[in-house]
Formats: sequence, C-alpha cells, structure tokens
Amino acid sequence: MHKKILILDFGAQYSQLIARRVREQQVYCELHPYDVSEAFIREFDPVGIILSGGPNSVYEEEAYRASQAVFELGIPVLGICYGMQALTHALGGMVAPAQAREYGSAKITHIEANPLFAGLQPPLQVWMSHGDRIEQPPRGFTPLAASDNSPYAAMGNVGRGLYGVQFHPEVAHTPQGVDILRNFIFDVCGCQPKWTPASFIEDSIERIRAQVGGERVLLGLSGGVDSAVVGALLQRAIG
Repeated sequence: MHKKILILDFGAQYSQLIARRVREQQVYCELHPYDVSEAFIREFDPVGIILSGGPNSVYEEEAYRASQAVFELGIPVLGICYGMQALTHALGGMVAPAQAREYGSAKITHIEANPLFAGLQPPLQVWMSHGDRIEQPPRGFTPLAASDNSPYAAMGNVGRGLYGVQFHPEVAHTPQGVDILRNFIFDVCGCQPKWTPASFIEDSIERIRAQVGGERVLLGLSGGVDSAVVGALLQRAIG
C-alpha cells in the first residue's frame, strides 16, 4: 500500500483543493471531517495530517476541534489558516482577534531555515484570509515567517514535525504554495510520488477480492455515480 495523507476538513472552501494538490504530487490522500476518532486515525495509518482552514474562531465555545490524538500520535501535522489556529489552541498557545482582518495578497518575510520552506527565498507572496491570529505559539514552537499583520504567519516544532501556516498554500494566489506542500509531503512526511488513479483502482480490486473471497455479492445499484463505480470495481474484481 502507498503512504497516505489524511486531510481533516474544518469547513473550508478550499478543502477539496488541498486534496487535489496532494494528488497532483502522485500521493494518495483522503478528505474526512475534522472530528474523526483516534481509532479511525490509527486504522487509516497516515504518514501526515493536514488540517484545513475553516470559518470559525477557535476560542468560541462551538468551534470545531480535532481529536487531541491528532497531535499526540507522532504523526507530522500541517495546519492551514484555521487549522494552524486549531493546532495552536489544542497545544496551549493563544489565538485572538487580529486588529485588522487580513484578506488577500500579502508578503511573508523573516523566514527561518526549516524543512517546510526549504529552497524558498523571502519575501514570498501568499494569500491570506483570516480575522484571528496567533498571539502566542505553543511551547516548543518557533516563528518561521511573519507578515505585516501576523507575527506568526508560519510556525513550527521541527522536532515533532508539527507546522502551521496562516496563509493558504493550496491556492494559485500563493505562487510557491505547491513547493511548501511538497516539502511537507515529501521531506517531512517521507512520501514518494508513486500513486496514480490507476493504482487506486488496482488497490481497490485487491481489497475487494480479499474481503469477498469466494462469496457472492448483492449490490443495490441506484444509478448514481457512487454505486456505479462500486459496480464497475466489483465486475473487474470478481466478475
């Protein structure tokens, strides 16, 4: 099986785009709700986790929060925008409303040497979309980049493989964003560019054969895409 990236969705408009960017690097990933359980994470067995952006403020009572296990299983994590704030809040840092909402193109500077920004030279043009900012990072984290409005535009605990960026590396408005994602996926998480849609089909066929064995299968075909794909895979797997 290929090494996998798990993306946790906090309700961001760009969540599917994050998944697309990962798959464009020929790395398998899946997008799941932010509140998946520790048992699910262990069974999925990702080599890295990406936390998406989202519309909430982490200090609100009803804010979306991931399982604490996300940060305690020794799996590298990259928090994007709200995901960075969720990481900060979960690990004891401080998030507060920014004096001015930061939306649109911005430049980040003061980039410290670290795996996430390897090969990139400041200043970098990035896309911001947030009304809160990090006031105090969690213990063990250091600032990796800053913007005019965000002293912690990026932060990290390099030893634990935990990173956060206040901007959106997945959008085209961050020209070198794909390079940042590649650094996380390949250098931090240790993935290799080996996955393709064709390999996903073959993996699915193998799993079906292993699960079904010599039994027969009854499929309820609705006419929709999901059941039609299942039917096609079953046909190829067991005839």
